[in-house]
Parts: sequence; structure tokens; C-alpha cells
Amino acid sequence: MRYKANILVVDDDISILEGVAIILRNEGYIVDTVSRGDEALKKLEQDHYAVVIVDLMMPGMDGIDLLQEIKRKKPDITVIMITGYPSIKTAVKSIKLSAFDYIPKPFTPDELRSLVARALEKRQTYEEVAEKLGIEEEKLVEIAIPDDLYCIPDHSWVKQEKDGNVRIGAHHTLIRTVKGIEAIDFPGKNETRYQGEVCVRITDSHNQVLRLWTPVTGKVIEVNEEVGENFSKVIHDPYEKGWLVLIEPLHLEEDLKNLTPLKT
Repeated sequence: MRYKANILVVDDDISILEGVAIILRNEGYIVDTVSRGDEALKKLEQDHYAVVIVDLMMPGMDGIDLLQEIKRKKPDITVIMITGYPSIKTAVKSIKLSAFDYIPKPFTPDELRSLVARALEKRQTYEEVAEKLGIEEEKLVEIAIPDDLYCIPDHSWVKQEKDGNVRIGAHHTLIRTVKGIEAIDFPGKNETRYQGEVCVRITDSHNQVLRLWTPVTGKVIEVNEEVGENFSKVIHDPYEKGWLVLIEPLHLEEDLKNLTPLKT
């Protein structure tokens, strides 16, 4: 059964605002729309929303400011950011500030539907666990993960090897939302991937596509062919045998400043 939810969309571009609303309403969600950050905060005081979809670049209160206000006042709300290519680094920053994910323009209806469904599935799981434990959802703590890694939280991780190259994989919280892996679309060897761009696409058994963001800019040296033959390694051992791509970084030190170090 689909997880029912109220969704608020915030964007000063009316065409995008209306387009997103139509797509989500057709999926059975209750959708409200506003064009400014201050209007969004008023709506959040009046009504309950499971998800807020926010454009990063807006006049007045921009998306980052609105995200911070939402997380300060209502930390249990799931926030998805809409971004254009020029603001990829800002989008990565939004993930560090606890946005669930971002979706770059232009995006397809299927990409939007998959992202919202994944966000709500994760939220529903958290709510069920919180109810069983008798605690507030925002007090739930993620499981510990290995040292010496940096990440785009809940998405991708990167680890520097002794030869200077970096290994990239999927964060365990992202993998937990996968309903069985049906396909993995890897980048080609010698292709350059830039921080915040799509590095790998994972298609699950529900035909939802999870886009894994590239944590650091660099040239693809190798992909993990063993994972291509055995998808379960990504699910059961994402930080070791389930790694996905080996990259020769172009400016690692600078890119790491945009990421979050992972510590046990």
C-alpha cells in the first residue's frame, strides 16, 4: 500500500511548481504549493507535511536558508531539494544540512516519483521503529559505519587508497531503501565524473532508479565487475566488497571540504 502523505512544494518558477504538483497529485499525494520561503514557513505552522520539496535558488529566502529553518523548527520533516547544474556544490551542502536528497533540473516524472517514493519509504520505516521504541522519530540514530571515509550523507562514500586513487560506493542508508537490485548502470572507463553529478544508477525490482552522487571529481579508472555479477555484495557489504567505482581524483583536498567525515 502506498504511504499516504501531504507534500509541500516551494519554487518561484510557476511552471516547475505546477508541473511537480500535477505529477505528485496523479500519484495520490495531497500537494500544496507556494512560491516563497516565508510562505512555506507559514504553511508549515498551519499544516502537517511529511515532505517538503524546495528549489535551491529563490529570491529572498533561498533554499538553503529555508532548509535550515525547517530543520530547526521541524527536524522530522523530510526535505528534497531541486537544483540546477551551476549550484551542484550548494546541493551537496544541502545534504550535509540534512536534506534527504536533491534532484537536478531537468528531471523526468519517473525520477521525481521514484525519489519521493524512496523518501517516504524511509520515513515510514523510521516512524514504525520510533513507534515501537516509544521515542520521537528525530531521535533515532543511524548505525555506525567504518572510519576513514567521507560521504555525501545517506548517498555515497569515498575512501582514499594508498596509491592516491579513491574508491566510491553506496551509503548503507541508501541501500536499505532498495527493493532488490535489478541492474547497475556504471560509468565508462576514462570518463570524468564531477562532484555532485550522477556516478552510478541502481534500478530496483520496483523499477525505481536510485542515483548515486559522485562524491569527488575525477577520472574513472575501474568499476567493480564482481558487483555487476553479484548485486547482493552492494546490499550486504557496501563498504568493502560492495564498492562500485575507482576514480583518479582531480582535486581531492578541495572536494573533501564539501563532504562529511564518517566516524564510528
